[in-house]
Amino acid sequence: MNDTTSESPAAQQHPRFAKPQRVAFVQSSWHRDIVAPCWESFLSEIEARHISPSQVDLFEVPGSFEIPLHVQVLAKTRRYTAIVAAGLVVDSGTRGFVADTVIRALMDVQLRTEIPVFSAVTAPEDFHETEERAAFFRKHFAESGLKVAAACAETLLSLERLRGQVAAGIV
Repeated sequence: MNDTTSESPAAQQHPRFAKPQRVAFVQSSWHRDIVAPCWESFLSEIEARHISPSQVDLFEVPGSFEIPLHVQVLAKTRRYTAIVAAGLVVDSGTRGFVADTVIRALMDVQLRTEIPVFSAVTAPEDFHETEERAAFFRKHFAESGLKVAAACAETLLSLERLRGQVAAGIV
């Protein structure tokens, strides 16, 4: 049996990275039971895309408002090739302000540091703390984890190619 037949079909369909990748995952602990499926599905999907779970570090913060500062500090370390943020903003009085502030701040960090930052921060307009709604959002975060892992891996591959072309003087 050769090495390629021992891999799962899902792992075989994704391209491999030329250089090792390291990802930080910053997650709000507010409504952890609802947000946690994002981390779990992210970890599974990122592994299928050839980034080992041992290369992904989880950081928990109190709420979504605290995510951008942690993302900025992590980006400045230059230890990570990408950073993912996940959180649930539910306070209707400040929801719009917090969500907008968090997303703008994440974009600012990404542009200033050239470390890609991905958001799975959700701010539903109508959140009621019932088991039915919590189940709906757990499923939403599980799906978001898959999507953000795909976006993360595809962006890292694209940047790896682009930076190679820039270094070679092609672009």
